[in-house]
Amino acid sequence: MVRSAIVLSRSCLVRSAAGGAPVVSASNVTVNHASRTTVSSSVAGAAAGAAAGAPPNSHPQASSGAAAAAQIEALPLFRDVPVPDRQALFLRKLQICAMVFDFSDTLKSAREKEAKRQTLLELVDFIQSGSGRITEPVQEELVRTVGVNIFRCLPPASHENTGSENADPEEEDPYLDPAWPHLQLVYELLLRYVVSSDTDTKVAKRYVDHSFVLRLLDLFDSEDPREREYLKTILHRIYGKFMVHRPFIRKAINNIFYRFIFETERHSGIGELLEILGSIINGFALPMKEEHKLFLVRALIPLHKPKPVGMYHQQLSYCITQFVEKDYKLADTVIQGLLKYWPVTNCQKEVLFLGELEEVLEATQPAEFQRCMVPLFKQIARCLNSSHFQVSERALFLWNNDHIVSLIAQNRSVIFPIIFEALEKNMQGHWNQAVHGLTANVRKMFLEMDSELFEECQRQYMEKKEKAKALEEQRELAWRRLEAVVAAKAAGEEMILVN
Repeated sequence: MVRSAIVLSRSCLVRSAAGGAPVVSASNVTVNHASRTTVSSSVAGAAAGAAAGAPPNSHPQASSGAAAAAQIEALPLFRDVPVPDRQALFLRKLQICAMVFDFSDTLKSAREKEAKRQTLLELVDFIQSGSGRITEPVQEELVRTVGVNIFRCLPPASHENTGSENADPEEEDPYLDPAWPHLQLVYELLLRYVVSSDTDTKVAKRYVDHSFVLRLLDLFDSEDPREREYLKTILHRIYGKFMVHRPFIRKAINNIFYRFIFETERHSGIGELLEILGSIINGFALPMKEEHKLFLVRALIPLHKPKPVGMYHQQLSYCITQFVEKDYKLADTVIQGLLKYWPVTNCQKEVLFLGELEEVLEATQPAEFQRCMVPLFKQIARCLNSSHFQVSERALFLWNNDHIVSLIAQNRSVIFPIIFEALEKNMQGHWNQAVHGLTANVRKMFLEMDSELFEECQRQYMEKKEKAKALEEQRELAWRRLEAVVAAKAAGEEMILVN
């Protein structure tokens, strides 16, 4: 049997069921596919041993019998026991749920898996029903049980499996974790615990600490979109409820972005993280802190650089626009940033950038517009003449926006001369009829806006065209003269050779 070893560059965050410390903690670990089941089984055994009361360092197989007994132990429902005994019952049920199973084989331990699933459902219902505040020891065990289940080695990404680094992430099929039916219930349990009005943040922050939050953030690289959706909701709720964690969460997300932009350009959860940030930015108080402005310049704007920007551009554009709507003075910074990362050969990215540009200009005031209008409209002129009709068409759509037209009208003496030549070239030679029609409409708008300036631009354009024509004629004449001299010289040399 050939064992294909791969480099697993994803987060290995499997916790020890006994103490909460990572069993495996490495970012670049060489993992042998043939040994993955063994690792999973050992972790499962460790968790089972802890649930059954085995010592933390005991061999997993030594406690497997006790674990099986605990797994199939029939515990009463919460409603069937007196209220004072429910906390102890909750704890015993958590111990059953701390057992981790191998879901690659659906038939293996099927009875125990179903017992665990039913127990998880009971725990979720108990917290959701608001049956009372759970004690601190139970909260500690709950967070530990959640960690045992969700903090694990993520399976290798598609490109890591195939070794194809050039694969397009947008075209890859999403990975669906076979353990999701259980993982979903564990995430639901954590979510209900975080949002419950009975959860005291002063107690909970001891267990939902920085280490726990950091491990949650690492899980955003999961390829399963269902898991990322739960993580997004939970992290957002943690940010809202635990004020002490807010600066740490923002900084940790920054670090994920930096690594994605400047190192890997591969991460499954950038879109979900940006969705969380969109809501956070919306709640920023004014005047905006310098920390937040630096985040815009150092992280958000550079996120336009990576090739797979199309996967998260909608969320990124929303965050950028939120900043400009919060503080209109940032419009110049944002537009200059967009121009810095403007794509040269990727037409689909250009279409996305033009759409985002329109949203930013919608919130831009005249003073900020004047600071960046010259480089901005030089770029727009290049887009107007793009041979890709969607780019040219999207650039012309900017003139359908009343606010943008108003800004252009106020600064027409600067903008008309920049844009006029691009419009004339489209009228004379663009291959696409839709682009030709839209160009005619914009040209007519300019004429109606200021006919004298239009005529002056037209005169300058004709002069420039005539000069270019004269220059071309001079160049052709010079070439003809040079050819004649060369021909005469060659004829003279031939005569000499004949004589």
